[in-house]
Amino acid sequence: MHLTDEVTSEVQFIRQRSRPQGPAQRTSRDRGSHAAARPVSCHRCGGSHSPESCRFKGAACNFCKRKGHIERVCRAKSNSLTPRQKRILKASSSTNSEKESADSLCVNATHISTHNVSATPFTATVLLNNTPVKMEVDSGAALTLISEATYRQLPADSGLDLFPSVPVLRDFQGQPIPILGASNVSVKYGPFSGILQVVVAKGKRCNLLGRNWFNHLKIQLTGVHQVTNRSIEELLEKYAELFSDSLGVVKGPPVTLYTDDSVAPIQMSARRVPFALKHRIEEELNRLVSQGILEPVLHTTWATPIVPVVKSNGDIRICGDYKCTVNKALRKDLYKIPSVNELLTTLKKGKVFAKLDLAQAYQQLVVDEASAELQTIITHKGAFKPKRLQYGISSAPGIFQRFMDTLLANLDDVVTYFDDVLVVARSEAELASTLKQVFHRLLQAGIRLKRDKCVFGLQNVNFLGYRIDASGIHPSEGKVAVIHNFPSPENKQQLQAFLGLLNFYHNFLANKAEIAEPLHRLLDNNSKWSWTHRHAEAFKRLKQLISSNLVLTQYDDSLPLTLTCDASPHGVGCVLAHITASGIEKPIAFHSRTLSSAERKYAQIDREALAIIVGIKKFHEYVFGRHVEIRTDHKPLLGLLARAMQTPVGMSPRMVRWSILLSAYDYDLVYRPGKEISNADALSRIPQAVELADDSQPLEVLMLESMHNPPITAHVIAQETSRDPVLDRVKKWTQKGWPRNSVPEAFKPFGPHRSELSVHKDCVLRDSRVVIPLSLRTQVLQLLHAGHPGIVRMKSLARSYVWWPGLDRDVEKTVLSCLQCQENRHNPPRENEHRWPEARTPWSRIHVDFFGPFQGKMFMIVVDAFSKWVEVKIVPTASTKAAVSVLRTLFATHGIPDSVVSDNGTAFTSAEFLEFVKSNCIQHLTTAPFHPASNGQAERLVQSTKEALRKESAKEWNVRLARLLLAQHSTPSSATGKSPAELLLNRRLVTLLDKLRPEEAHADVVEHRKRRAFETDDLVFARCFQQSKKWIPAVVVSRLGQLMYVVRTSQGQVWKRHVDQLFSRQPNAVAQ
Repeated sequence: MHLTDEVTSEVQFIRQRSRPQGPAQRTSRDRGSHAAARPVSCHRCGGSHSPESCRFKGAACNFCKRKGHIERVCRAKSNSLTPRQKRILKASSSTNSEKESADSLCVNATHISTHNVSATPFTATVLLNNTPVKMEVDSGAALTLISEATYRQLPADSGLDLFPSVPVLRDFQGQPIPILGASNVSVKYGPFSGILQVVVAKGKRCNLLGRNWFNHLKIQLTGVHQVTNRSIEELLEKYAELFSDSLGVVKGPPVTLYTDDSVAPIQMSARRVPFALKHRIEEELNRLVSQGILEPVLHTTWATPIVPVVKSNGDIRICGDYKCTVNKALRKDLYKIPSVNELLTTLKKGKVFAKLDLAQAYQQLVVDEASAELQTIITHKGAFKPKRLQYGISSAPGIFQRFMDTLLANLDDVVTYFDDVLVVARSEAELASTLKQVFHRLLQAGIRLKRDKCVFGLQNVNFLGYRIDASGIHPSEGKVAVIHNFPSPENKQQLQAFLGLLNFYHNFLANKAEIAEPLHRLLDNNSKWSWTHRHAEAFKRLKQLISSNLVLTQYDDSLPLTLTCDASPHGVGCVLAHITASGIEKPIAFHSRTLSSAERKYAQIDREALAIIVGIKKFHEYVFGRHVEIRTDHKPLLGLLARAMQTPVGMSPRMVRWSILLSAYDYDLVYRPGKEISNADALSRIPQAVELADDSQPLEVLMLESMHNPPITAHVIAQETSRDPVLDRVKKWTQKGWPRNSVPEAFKPFGPHRSELSVHKDCVLRDSRVVIPLSLRTQVLQLLHAGHPGIVRMKSLARSYVWWPGLDRDVEKTVLSCLQCQENRHNPPRENEHRWPEARTPWSRIHVDFFGPFQGKMFMIVVDAFSKWVEVKIVPTASTKAAVSVLRTLFATHGIPDSVVSDNGTAFTSAEFLEFVKSNCIQHLTTAPFHPASNGQAERLVQSTKEALRKESAKEWNVRLARLLLAQHSTPSSATGKSPAELLLNRRLVTLLDKLRPEEAHADVVEHRKRRAFETDDLVFARCFQQSKKWIPAVVVSRLGQLMYVVRTSQGQVWKRHVDQLFSRQPNAVAQ
């Protein structure tokens, strides 16, 4: 039995570079007398020689930059290590024996380079007295040790008796570790079940799975490799710049994205962002601009909206939703992604390996200006142009693979697969030589590596789902570890789930029906549940069968790939499989895990989406860069995560993050009924026991608490939610699934939004907004109306923090019922303008008004309501006398109208004006006080007249007015479709534009008339104006222009004649 992949990887990562050991096994009272017997340790490099003779005497430390030592033994760096990094135990050997001493086990002075400290410890969960205990696997610990706190958590009735522990444990500084004692505990891990001894340390300490348990649990140390060649570490120090925290900038020509010209550019508008996130989004934009990654732009042909993702630490990551814009136009990158089998064929002769990982791989590539514009994102702060290749661009995988293959070409022992680089060698010296070439090329190109994900000098390595060592390529044991660790069923439902999983793969299991026969009999209707030794043996044989290499197909890049995912209330499961040419589905790998306490409260749609994300992350090396069909039995997911769908605005932040993650993959999301994906269903219902930290996302529930001085907290909301009969039922349905049948009327407003609902900390959320219980809504409305915002502003504010059915209606009611708001409100909305009765004849109703002073002049304007004919006259003042004078002149030309409409100015309400209209039998209509819009005909023309006069360049006012009026009278009106002159005068006015067009009648005649022409020496009759004969014979001598000719008569006279004064003559006409 091997450890799982993760544990094996940790064991492989350990590199023991122990200093020469002295008599470290002496007790504390012996140490002082034997201190002089210890070998000298060099403080400059850590070697066992005098510091004066050290070759690093003049070297400068790469960490603290001081001279006299190297980074490996730097005290400043040692002080900067985290407590976990300092908490590594190593068991020392006695002076004369390699076996651990029965007197004392102390931690030796092994040098631990920070290069060898993994960012995350690898653990294994072991059942101690039927209690899951997470333990850190440490091949340097001689004994297995648990803390006092863990010991107290084990069942008290399990017979846990402590007895004295003989060995004395010491830490890496030589200080003794206080021990309570030792105990014999029941241990279950994989196929092992038995009693083993464990040491119990006082206080809170890390639980360590030491070497004394490795043989029992079948943990093999095949990956432990002692690097004795110091050239690799020296190489890491020399190329420390490769591992700097700064983002790499690839040198050379920028990346170009090619688009299909037939696809029109897509410009989408910026999406609204919650008020609580707006400031942090702006800060992140400013940071990216200052780093030179983004550049603000004013104009762009492409605009992709952003999806802000809140990280676990509260920071904002800005992503472009490219699947709804530029990905539709990008041409597919034709560079072939190498298949896994092609890559693995070069690795058979390797004995020692190194694996490199690039930091923020895509974003190390600079794009050209045109490609940067394609990637332009649009935000509430405007448009920004990314200068680096962005995550989510569909052609990015092919572009990056081509770049890496070109960069590391002609290195036979180097394999690249996207951002992973594998280096293979037959010896440590050869590995160091190859790494030097790789480091040199990467550094010259401007690449940066992620140090905590790089490993060096391993005898075996996990790469693309395979375990590679000197003997060849092996499938990873972790692929089927979930099936192998399947717990014994405790009821018929669990047994049915297990057999359902086996039935899905019945074509691949030899003798499956015979082995499983006792289990099928246990499921008979008349059979009671009784799990016997016979059933346990059959169950064990089936697990061994499904865990053998015979039932798993090897990854083949040429076969279609499917990822089947499913979720239950307790776990998620997924199966990666190939579809063969005959249509048979063959599994490649299985994976499942339990849900954390927070994940168990997810809505069912969120759990189903989580299953897809877990599968994508687990099988990333298989599915990234190629097409995969993802299968789910939850149909609503197709409307949210389908690749062709635009990211909905109302999705929860969690679902938005997952949508952005999936946008980097080429997938089709398809629906399959639950009975067709029973394999994934079984894995989800009995998942592997994995301990996970709660996924705390306070922003998703405390959005209301981010307001200034919030009156209520999430705790209060949770309490009132449980007391609200409607919301409490909605919360339970969100967690366990909504009923298939119709729901009562009170719950129907929640139905259309149930895909957006989730539960966190016992509060119901719609996307990122808290659903407020009925008892708290009045209090929340008062908070939202604290600054007396209007209806629109208050709605916008409310939609950023809270939600409940009828929120908009309640906001409107709150604002309208606020006395302070109503006393200080603006005028009510304007009613539609009163439409004057339609004028039936020209000059029947006219509208009059004064305007000015305008550029030192006062004007009177008159508009005919029927024809829209405008008259503008310059007047000395806006007086009755001026008005009467203008109207008399116009009446003399156009006649007396039926009615005159004016405002309430004194010029139109004086006794003199009233007498004038009365004497001419004209009806005088005036508008309401302070409501000039009632005289809209004149008001609108005043503005357009001012604009036209302002644009006129003539200096004389009579010229400016004449030009204005001619244009107005001859231009068709948008209201009537004809010019004012046509309606008022029943004719079109001739303008300069008419002079540009030739006479139509003359043009038609000329067009259809055949033009006459004569050539030299043609016989013609010429018009004679001096003799009694009207026409006399002549001959054409020459042509003058198009219509003039020179002719010679029979008497020898030379005349000039027009073509109309000539016609053809027959030859015999002369003889006559």
